[in-house]
Amino acid sequence: MGATLPQSVLFCCDHNAVRSPMAEGMMKKFYGERVYVQSAGVKSEMEVDGFSVSVCGEIGVPLHQHKVRSFDEMQQWGDDLSAYDLIVALSPASQRRVLELTRYHHLEVEYWPVLDPTGLGTKREDKLSAYRQARDQIRDRMIARFGPPLPDADYEGD
Repeated sequence: MGATLPQSVLFCCDHNAVRSPMAEGMMKKFYGERVYVQSAGVKSEMEVDGFSVSVCGEIGVPLHQHKVRSFDEMQQWGDDLSAYDLIVALSPASQRRVLELTRYHHLEVEYWPVLDPTGLGTKREDKLSAYRQARDQIRDRMIARFGPPLPDADYEGD
């Protein structure tokens, strides 16, 4: 499995409030300090979504301290996208932005189409179900791509 695990990964979505924080948190939980992981969004005007915090908490992935950030903020702070081994876009808008920002760099960009749960459901349980579906899509894709969580990762799967 070591050959498939990159040294650094950036997950991205539209607002860095739902899908990419989930992915960042799960990657850190599943693979520990063996991979440097960050996340970003096309925009950053929101806070981390409470439903994301809730459904990730169900599997032992804490998101409550996540700080939302955009690609523009990353650049302002001196983060260089070309320093990442892999960038995973979780939304069409983030995929377009990443491809635009990295067109002169040789790095791996993957698109993982993941459900945007934010507009789904009217009742709390329906919303949670949609967020669980998005979380599980990310988890399943992550495990398929990088292998099972490391034994010392303390993963609480369902």
